[in-house]
Amino acid sequence: MLIPTISLIGVAAVGGWVLTTWMRIKNGYPLDGAWGQAVYPRKNEEAVERIRLLSQENAQLRAELGSIKDRMANVERIVTDSGYALTHQIEALRDQVSN
Repeated sequence: MLIPTISLIGVAAVGGWVLTTWMRIKNGYPLDGAWGQAVYPRKNEEAVERIRLLSQENAQLRAELGSIKDRMANVERIVTDSGYALTHQIEALRDQVSN
């Protein structure tokens, strides 16, 4: 009675280890090596291509964000530096047109 129970526990343990290893590989999680270090599964070409495309898109978005920051800085400079003077100049022109 004891030997079948031990055998069943052993089979369940090995089956659980195989299942968790398969799930880790399937979802891209690192595996554990002999000394507990992370061992990553082999990369497939689709994942490498996707990473390359995402990196390229990231660089493009960063460049666009940089140009938008520059434009925003110019708009802020225009609004803060000459806003008061510009209003007075517009009012002066309106006064000249009405006279």
